[in-house]
Amino acid sequence: MHEIQDRFTRSRLLFGEGFSHIATKRAIIFGVGGVGGFALDGLYRAGCRNITIVDKDCFDITNQNRQIGAESIGEVKVKVLEQLYPGVVGIEAQLDSAWLEGFMTESMQKCAEADTEKNSADSHASSSNDSAKQFCGFDYVIDAIDDIPAKILLAKACAHMPYGRFICSTGSAKKLNPLEIKVASIWKSYGDKFARKLRDGLKKQGFKGDYKTIFSPEPPKCKGLGSFSAVTASFGLQIASEVIRDILASHAINLTKE
Repeated sequence: MHEIQDRFTRSRLLFGEGFSHIATKRAIIFGVGGVGGFALDGLYRAGCRNITIVDKDCFDITNQNRQIGAESIGEVKVKVLEQLYPGVVGIEAQLDSAWLEGFMTESMQKCAEADTEKNSADSHASSSNDSAKQFCGFDYVIDAIDDIPAKILLAKACAHMPYGRFICSTGSAKKLNPLEIKVASIWKSYGDKFARKLRDGLKKQGFKGDYKTIFSPEPPKCKGLGSFSAVTASFGLQIASEVIRDILASHAINLTKE
């Protein structure tokens, strides 16, 4: 049979029947800077068609060493990325308790309305089961923000999600070697000052959950917030890989060599 030639041809060749599952999953990315922007790029190119991005910032010239879209100085990040990645939904907002509460309330209402539209009892049961594992209708939540109080708010809101569905990036600045990047439980992260502050904050808030974290124990190579795209981008691409592999594993998709 002649293979369809389009922008997802190579994705289908690799993911096989798993590609259809990737295409239907919904992901939301908080923070689309040096890490989140590349997580977006990896997921979008793999075939994820339902991606929402949340960020409050505009691009400035110092972003140009590591961020996708940063040539558009002074423009809102999510608006620029909506243009670069057609179909992606951008939300210009700062993640704080008031915004998160409003977003969750609105999203849950939409999910409830969607559930009531299901006609058969079987369809409704399946939808309810999926909803219990989601955050506001999203199957995957990516935390690529650099504000610890906001990260704690988001972690608490996603505490009910299965391990691997909420993924958090810790400190990617001041580092040179992407081979130092690790993936582990937030409680097993080590060697990173930012991750330590996050763990301490979670403990003070009485957080008892667990979630997947991308971190690097590489010692800092400068005093200021210097950054290197080979590392920050690798953080984001690792997150994209974690999401794609979790989708394939959850649907028992086994990729085999010829």
